[in-house]
Amino acid sequence: MTFVNYQYIKRYRMELNMRRWRRPAIELPIGYRLVAWDSSLVSAHAEVKHASFRDEIDAMVFPCLGEYDGCHRLMSEIETKEGFMPEATWLAEYVGAGPSKAEYCGTIQAVRIQPTRASIQNIGVTPFHRGRGIGSALILAALLGLQHLAVPIVRLEVTAENEGAIRLYRRLGFREVRTIYKTVELAYSGPSG
Repeated sequence: MTFVNYQYIKRYRMELNMRRWRRPAIELPIGYRLVAWDSSLVSAHAEVKHASFRDEIDAMVFPCLGEYDGCHRLMSEIETKEGFMPEATWLAEYVGAGPSKAEYCGTIQAVRIQPTRASIQNIGVTPFHRGRGIGSALILAALLGLQHLAVPIVRLEVTAENEGAIRLYRRLGFREVRTIYKTVELAYSGPSG
């Protein structure tokens, strides 16, 4: 017998007013580089997205992030959205071990959701490359692209349990503007009988 339990996951909507933003320099550690959007990179974004989120709470909140096919479908949908913003969509690549061992390790995308607002989505860094400033560099690159396009308000959403990401977003100037609760279905099998 299968039972379904519902859990509420607390998330924050955070915003950054670009009119007040003072752009810091983008700093990447030695051996890393940022790769601008190209439509041939959909699969690379999907692979990084999957590796970044599959073992995290966000894969429970958004099940598509827990499977490569779901990540690929999501990335394809983002690319074809009317408001997709290639200028704010990046991959991070580790090239420090040499060209034959280069690997993509971070991803970020942006979509215009209103004439004056854009949403940064799916900021992911693969586990081995976390804690090195890759997430900061991706966000700053996306923000520079949005600033170039004169987008005044940038938003993102984050699961409240992801305290490291929240600290990063606050440090970069984002502020909480709303608390959202997402309902998640948890299925489990009970004893047969």
